[in-house]
Amino acid sequence: MILTLFLACVPVLVQAQSMQARIKRVEAAGTTLRDVRVRLDWPTDAPEGRLRLQAGDLDAGALGWRFRDLDWQCPLQRETTGVTPRWRCAGPVRSGDGPALQLALVLDAAATAATLVSGDARVGLVRDSATPEITRIDLRQVPAAWVEALVREAWSVARLPRGRLDGKVHINAHSARPLDVDADLAVTALALETDDASAAADGLTGDLAIRFLLPDDALTATVDGRLRGGELLVGNAYVVLPESPVTFGVDLARAGAGDWALPRLQWRDGATLQVDGQARLRPDLEIASLGLSLASHDAAAVPGRYLSGWLGQAGIQGLTLSGGFRAGLELDDAALRSAELSLTGLDVGDSDGRFRFDRLDGALRYSAAAPVLGSVGWQGGALYGMSFDAADWHLESRDGLLRLRELVEVPFLGGQIGFDSLEVQLPSARSGLRMATALRLDAIDVGALARSLDWPAFEGTLTGHIPTVRYADNRIDFDGGLSIGLFDGRVDVSSLAVERPFGVLPTVTSDLVLTGLDLHALTGVFGFGSIEGRLHGRIDGLRLVDWNATAFDAELHTEPAPGVRQRISQRAVQDISSVGDASFVTTLQGRAIALFDDFGYRGIGISCRLRNEVCRMGGLRSEGNAFTIVRGAGLPRLDVVGFNRDVDWPTLVERLVAAAGGDVAPVIE
Repeated sequence: MILTLFLACVPVLVQAQSMQARIKRVEAAGTTLRDVRVRLDWPTDAPEGRLRLQAGDLDAGALGWRFRDLDWQCPLQRETTGVTPRWRCAGPVRSGDGPALQLALVLDAAATAATLVSGDARVGLVRDSATPEITRIDLRQVPAAWVEALVREAWSVARLPRGRLDGKVHINAHSARPLDVDADLAVTALALETDDASAAADGLTGDLAIRFLLPDDALTATVDGRLRGGELLVGNAYVVLPESPVTFGVDLARAGAGDWALPRLQWRDGATLQVDGQARLRPDLEIASLGLSLASHDAAAVPGRYLSGWLGQAGIQGLTLSGGFRAGLELDDAALRSAELSLTGLDVGDSDGRFRFDRLDGALRYSAAAPVLGSVGWQGGALYGMSFDAADWHLESRDGLLRLRELVEVPFLGGQIGFDSLEVQLPSARSGLRMATALRLDAIDVGALARSLDWPAFEGTLTGHIPTVRYADNRIDFDGGLSIGLFDGRVDVSSLAVERPFGVLPTVTSDLVLTGLDLHALTGVFGFGSIEGRLHGRIDGLRLVDWNATAFDAELHTEPAPGVRQRISQRAVQDISSVGDASFVTTLQGRAIALFDDFGYRGIGISCRLRNEVCRMGGLRSEGNAFTIVRGAGLPRLDVVGFNRDVDWPTLVERLVAAAGGDVAPVIE
């Protein structure tokens, strides 16, 4: 409009050779220019003139584009075709300290056409004089950053650091109607970031159909797209898109600074996942309400594509699925109101072999208010390679809790695991998943357990009743205790807790009491010489990190028992000496000991307080840096005494392994 009026005065230049204009404010097609200065120099008889257009400020507020200190200079040429003159001008345009772009303008009575070029990027604009409110834009290899301002109008914290756009944009800026923007775009390697790190995307490639309606202080938009590859991160949800097309659709509206309304949410990823829903978001994009229905006819790709963010936090990155499921949920004020999960022949496993559930069927239902019933079962499975049989769970949900309606017994390792009760509180804005159950263990075969976990060949049974097992904040706490029948004695476990049970560096803490263990059977299992007698003791404050001991207070000793001999072999004496930096003292000459296979003893005792990889050792009696491990009895009488109370724990473990493996042979001098 400015140039049309200005160029209409060009005949005046026949006398003046130069013309200038200053315009305080120009408004047209949703765009405002301020402090506009135009200058045209056209010497007499010259074939072309020199045009310069400057603007202190350009504000296309509805589109988000704002520029300062615009300066465009170009040689102006006049072309005559028939009776209508055509003006052509092409030259560099700058904004502030930004790089120069090439702007070409062709203007006649019928239309205005402009082309902006930077390297391979090209933006073409056409506006007909008959419909000046309509602008058509053609994009070719345009950096996504060029449209970042438009995106930030709808999403103020969003940035587009990488990517290219191709396509067409149609803008209707009629003064009597809302600004209407239609765009059909192809995006390549698009990246998105937000200032608050709430969302990110990278490598997005696909096609988008976008429509914006921007009435005063409001927004209505529809976005439909087809994506082929890329990554998305929204909160803890991390999505890895396949190369096969995934289609989606979103409708959204907002008035002023109010909530975002999303009446349509749609996602189609073949047989892997289909989603339909609606939502309302707070201005900060927190969820005010949400309703979703999900379905998968082939869930094999679901963990890798859609669940890895949450699975990583839970420590089960290797989750595998096979089969199908349907799910639905409703949230209100960020609180879960209802949910349902229907399973159809779903196999669930862990690539590290920690767990497996075969053919899960049924429906789990959750309600924050009125009661609902559900049931789910499996045909079998395994835990760390140990198989368990089929089981059915009948559940009820009300008042935000999921409860077991009747006892469940799962056959396991020749015995049973019984769940007398179960109560589950699903994650919320205030807390994560919480669970409590009453657990019974009846006659679990310890030998089978040891073989499955590649432990030494223990024999016995595991029995116990734990009134409450609580899971919260990625930690399991056991109230009550377990009693393990082992080596014709008993090991009682109390204060048992597990942190990050399926995560990085799982940590176990507990206290143990040993009562009357048969030392002959125990030392036979570990290959630690041969000792006859009964072992008692305690291990308090045991702490295992990634199943390696890092702290404990242990005290072990023998006690006489009717009908039980107390004898120790030469090999056991040598092994104890090699492990504990000890030596043996006898009432006879050393060479005479070689005549005996074993020796009587009055007592054996050893203790270790482990802190910071140092074991502070003790025995039946301690004096200075020496401590008695074995106190002999009879002839020949043999005592074993340690002479270093502070022992490096890794070194001690190496010695134990060597002794148990038979690498340290007895030497009698």
